[in-house]
Amino acid sequence: MPEQQEFQQRLQSIERLLSDIEGAADPNLRRTVQELVQLIMDLHGAGLARMLELIGSGEGGSDIVSRLSRDELVGSLLVLYGLHPIDLEARVGQALEKVRARLRAHSGEVQLLSIQDGVVRLRLDANNANALRETIEQTIYQYAPDVTALIIEGAGAKPGFVPIEMLQGVR
Repeated sequence: MPEQQEFQQRLQSIERLLSDIEGAADPNLRRTVQELVQLIMDLHGAGLARMLELIGSGEGGSDIVSRLSRDELVGSLLVLYGLHPIDLEARVGQALEKVRARLRAHSGEVQLLSIQDGVVRLRLDANNANALRETIEQTIYQYAPDVTALIIEGAGAKPGFVPIEMLQGVR
């Protein structure tokens, strides 16, 4: 999706510029720029919140807000401004439902262990865990870019399997 790629490139440019500003020698300049960015974010956030309010109060508005929240680009912005109508736990659940069909095709299963302070802990049971981990990570971050950390437990080995290295030297 070209819009999503462009959005990601812009985010990377913003991060690079903010990093440059953080490295500036003048602390007053850093504070001024940080304040400017925060004011712009506050202004945009208030405008987006009002737009959602106006859309949501109209006929069919809740359906429109729901469609907006499912759009990758718009959904990312709603998360950025703390306005996404679906909470983190529900979005992680949606991501896991989407990825479970692919996992089953590889005799795998994923279980949500916890979500705390933006940290998602999962247990993965699969033969090809490394390849499936990447799929899980991409899907989770697509649905919930505000996840602060993703911990996926489980090496994918079947219970009872003992690597040969562990048996060496044991008599």
